[in-house]
Amino acid sequence: MAYVITDECVMCGTCEGECPVEAISEGDGKYVIDADTCVECGTCAGACPTEAIKEV
Repeated sequence: MAYVITDECVMCGTCEGECPVEAISEGDGKYVIDADTCVECGTCAGACPTEAIKEV
C-alpha cells in the first residue's frame, strides 16, 4: 500500500469523501485506508488539509 494516514489526522473526513473507490473509513482516533481496496491514486493525500496522508 502506498499511502497511510498518520496521527496528524484531525478526523475532518475530507479524504473519505474524495476517495474514488471508498477505501477510507473512520477508525479509532483517525481515518484508515483499506489496503485491499486502495488503488494508490493519491487523491486523498492531495485533499488532506493537514497533510496527514503520506506515501510510504
